[in-house]
Amino acid sequence: MAPGSNLELVRQRLAAARNITVLTGAGISADSGVPTFRGADGLWRNFRAEDLATPEAFERDPRLVWEWYNWRRELIATKQPNAAHLAIVELERRAPTFWLVTQNVDGLHRDAGSRKLSEIHGNIWKVRCTGCHAVSENRDVPISILPFCPQCRALLRPHIVWFGESLLAADLQQCSTVLRNCDLLLVIGTSGVVYPAAGFATLAKEAGAFVVEINLDSTPQSSLVDVSLQGRAKDLVPLLLDPT
Repeated sequence: MAPGSNLELVRQRLAAARNITVLTGAGISADSGVPTFRGADGLWRNFRAEDLATPEAFERDPRLVWEWYNWRRELIATKQPNAAHLAIVELERRAPTFWLVTQNVDGLHRDAGSRKLSEIHGNIWKVRCTGCHAVSENRDVPISILPFCPQCRALLRPHIVWFGESLLAADLQQCSTVLRNCDLLLVIGTSGVVYPAAGFATLAKEAGAFVVEINLDSTPQSSLVDVSLQGRAKDLVPLLLDPT
């Protein structure tokens, strides 16, 4: 099927869908200039993300980990939601039933106006107390290093799911519910290799959903979905809502 007819097919399916779920990954944030923070893009003082985003690294040297997160926060603070983020907000407004699942921690979906969402890997603008476990928003740039809980004075950590940690049970349950009940799933800007999100398209497909992938390149999911569109999220996602 030609790319143009693929676009039209997805527009028609979106317009008819009553229950829509969207899954986003790093590709949508890349269109806003946010690096992946993995591999070469994430190298900082010769540390890789995998060296710092772990409970063990934080226990060993919380100051170093917070200095890295402060660098990330300062970089992300200069970025804005792009046309794809805004189109997803419009899709939320139009759809009778809608849920957004994002793997991104940059908060750009919330900044754009998304409200029905699960940030399954956390949010870099939130902190969690290592003592009382309270979660709160913190937009300080730069953040005080080391930051402490205003209630119990215990050390704060980024509210991020680190390597070696499990996703929150409530988030996993919400994801399972929306994926099993949606009639259309949009998978945007994710490579389809990081679990559990890599299995979400299969879960929705098995439950009967029409699954659409939008990514710069083909992925391991491309052969499984109903339509795979290659291109930038900021270019393609708005076209799905407004052909003009």
